[in-house]
Amino acid sequence: MSDTGDNLFTREDPIFANKELLEISHLPGEGRIVGRDDEIANLANAVNPAIFGQSPSNVLIYGKTGTGKSLCAKYVSQRLVDTAGEEGVNATFAYVDCAQDTTETQAVQTIADSVNDAADTGIKVPDKGLSTSTYYKRLWRILDARYDVVLILLDEIDKLDDDDILMQLSRAGEAGKIADCKLGVIGISNKIQYKERMDERVKSSLCEREFVFPPYDANQLRDIMDARSDAFRDGVLDPSTIPRAAALAAREHGDARKAIDILRYAGEIAQSKGASTVRENFVTQARERAETDRFRELIRGSTPHSRYVLQALAVLSLSNERKDGFRTSRVYEIYESICRQEGSDSLSLRRVRDLLKEHAFLDIIEQSKHSGGSAEGSYTKHQLLEDPEVVKDVLTENTEG
Repeated sequence: MSDTGDNLFTREDPIFANKELLEISHLPGEGRIVGRDDEIANLANAVNPAIFGQSPSNVLIYGKTGTGKSLCAKYVSQRLVDTAGEEGVNATFAYVDCAQDTTETQAVQTIADSVNDAADTGIKVPDKGLSTSTYYKRLWRILDARYDVVLILLDEIDKLDDDDILMQLSRAGEAGKIADCKLGVIGISNKIQYKERMDERVKSSLCEREFVFPPYDANQLRDIMDARSDAFRDGVLDPSTIPRAAALAAREHGDARKAIDILRYAGEIAQSKGASTVRENFVTQARERAETDRFRELIRGSTPHSRYVLQALAVLSLSNERKDGFRTSRVYEIYESICRQEGSDSLSLRRVRDLLKEHAFLDIIEQSKHSGGSAEGSYTKHQLLEDPEVVKDVLTENTEG
């Protein structure tokens, strides 16, 4: 019995030396931001006036997930704060994840709380319980009391319920809300078309500078993974493992997050198999596991009917029907037949339309509007952004579970 007790846990990890380097949340040190020199230089140039206590340009950054937008924005902001300090200018930055803080009130509270020091200002910023306008008033007082310049980073800005906060922040100076502090906004979005739905007045004040971050190519992805390879023990990575993971990720999405995930999973697969090295063939298995896990995470907590709708789209995508998306009526037909198989009453077409919108919001599917001319009117097409095989596997494992 004591033998099993002694050998139950591995004290020495044979694969990983510092696994934390392969966590997406891990912010790389200065030498580790790879393949984004031009983007960093452009961003720095846009906010450069802040170093001298002048107004930085407002910036909008677009690009797919995993192209280094947030990473570079945080890095440039931190460098700005440090450099401004050397010039005797008191600067800071506040970061808001708009996927978490979707309402104007939540976002303002987060900003005010992160730039405040109650001992210094005597101003309280409670988690909740104040009106939006009161949060704003406290924020303006804090900014004027403590700082010369503040940058506000709004990540996933497209997840905000409306543009009101953008209007307030981008016009705070000219509206006389703040007198002694200069404010700059960096908006970050995964959706290129986000700007089109913006209020015209917000657009004119927020989009002073715009930058698009392209997907990483295979060489950049290889450099990114090489920079994190000290997550592994010496000699554990086969020489072909990183190039294979980079080629796979570049061909499919150019997403650094997914590429790093794949590398981490490949290490875990090596661990579970008791292998002494992380081999190239583990990368393919790791890719499948990364896709499956990511999709599982996306639909965690979703309702059965929400899943049936996705299942309908997966069935259509795997059939030999059109590949440019499927009309709502066609998705609904398949959805109804899935409901019959599951012995469940189907929801109304209008409700299914709402569920499809929710999936589009989560970037699981893409919706496009089409005009069928005077005879048909306009209609919407829905296309799965996830691998339909992965969707089908995850959804069927859920129904069995």
